[in-house]
Amino acid sequence: MGKRKDRREKTQRYAAIARSAARSVLADAEIDGGHGGSPLTDDLLASSAHLAGLVTHSTGHELTKMKKFRFQLLHRWIAARREPCRVADVGGGKGLLAYLLRESGWQATVIDPFAQRLPAKYKDLESNRQIRIAESERVPRLSREFQPEMAADFDLLVAMHAHGCNIQLIDAAAELGREVILLPCCVIHEPILPPPGVHWIQWLVEYVVEKGFVVEPFRLNFKGQNIGLYARMGAGE
Repeated sequence: MGKRKDRREKTQRYAAIARSAARSVLADAEIDGGHGGSPLTDDLLASSAHLAGLVTHSTGHELTKMKKFRFQLLHRWIAARREPCRVADVGGGKGLLAYLLRESGWQATVIDPFAQRLPAKYKDLESNRQIRIAESERVPRLSREFQPEMAADFDLLVAMHAHGCNIQLIDAAAELGREVILLPCCVIHEPILPPPGVHWIQWLVEYVVEKGFVVEPFRLNFKGQNIGLYARMGAGE
């Protein structure tokens, strides 16, 4: 009887812990402005003076969103709007974006604490062909977390879905007069949180503008958080 009671009490303790963890996850989801469940809707976009231009107007003929090609799409967007320069791909993972930029004449470096090898292949969106990457290919890497002083060695800072460094990148770019392109994902490990009820990305664009940047929001054609911010200093800065 004693063993059965012990098992019952242990089960109840585990259930209580699980309920507490679930409440914590829900609270975190509310704090971070929608990570994992609350996309930036058209209504929220329309309520922002800086993001309203991204509101989609459904025609029934939208492009099917791509699943796997976010690096190719971002590479194409950057190369179409900016002359080649020294660019840091912060949180760049395997380094495909940096590789594609280097192929286009950019001096691209990955900054990521986790060293990874380039993928074996990727799909070229222009030719619709699989392109193999030789095992001997490398991109320059700094295998450590981004620190603000690193920005001095680059003209452009890029971060796609990088956790915990968006505020750092904005502050460093503002201090040193650099440009920054962000596709922010969530507010995990960021030093500043948006106020309750305000979406993280909606708040972040206001933070960028307050730092003196001219911001160009954009949206790429892939599934998931596909809204980006291109921030550059205004005239006279």
